[in-house]
Amino acid sequence: MSFDRMNPSRHRGGWVAVAVAVAALLIAALLVGQALTPRSAAPDQPRAAALDPTPSSIEQSPEESPPAAAPAPDGLPVVDYDPAPKGFPADPATMDTTPMTEGVHPTRRIAAYDAPGGRPLAFLEPTLAGVELTVPIAERRVGWTAVLLPSANRRLAWLPPGGFDIVALRDQIVVERKVHRLTWYRAGKAVRSWETSLGQPGQETPLGRTFILGRTPPPQDVYGGVDIYALGSVPDDPKAVPTGLRGAHIGLHSWYNDDELGQNTTNGCIRVTRSGQRELLAEVRPGSSLVVVDQLPTPPPTA
Repeated sequence: MSFDRMNPSRHRGGWVAVAVAVAALLIAALLVGQALTPRSAAPDQPRAAALDPTPSSIEQSPEESPPAAAPAPDGLPVVDYDPAPKGFPADPATMDTTPMTEGVHPTRRIAAYDAPGGRPLAFLEPTLAGVELTVPIAERRVGWTAVLLPSANRRLAWLPPGGFDIVALRDQIVVERKVHRLTWYRAGKAVRSWETSLGQPGQETPLGRTFILGRTPPPQDVYGGVDIYALGSVPDDPKAVPTGLRGAHIGLHSWYNDDELGQNTTNGCIRVTRSGQRELLAEVRPGSSLVVVDQLPTPPPTA
């Protein structure tokens, strides 16, 4: 993973980017701290046993059968840290702040489709950029499971049965752009809120549902010496970010000071205090959902 090559005098920053773990690419990138921390380095988290990917709350008639999955050609692209392939459907509930309480962890390479019984467009693998991949479940239909697509904004991927485990997700993060507030929820209840700094004009923090992809050590002192969370989202306008950040992901991280909290000064990332970031790193597992809205109808009790 690579990050914004910060100029500390400008106090701009906030994009996170991965560099493929090949020495030649690392040299070409001229960046440091580019590998996501392996999942094993994060606190152990409980995993639910593999479940039927169709919940009991969805009624099905005995005669109803899942739409068949078309065979996936071997030559399909694999979803990685670069922008995801085109053609995946929009997330119709992208601004929904209802917690997503389950995720999918691929146990082998699996095909991702544009609809139940639709076209296979890409593969998901058990790891992405060296970390264990868990993507939140956004929707279910008979025999098919829709997840938030990594390396894309506000897009879903549909998965047929098989080839993945269901993972319990207890946490959610909600970011409000207008009031510069981040709130951490557990089991639907607000735990803590922090003031944030967000994307500057033209590089606004993207709205909608995304998720925590993985964590990485800070590549520069300006990040305050605290690990960074890379998110599944990317810049809405890649051409608006500095050249060194092209191909970057949105990040959740701290800064060497808190002077710009409550302002729009980053390249799209979400900044919190160092103590807040440490708490989130200790408590919130990768795969947990994060949704960015303009403002909640009612402030959380922790505001």
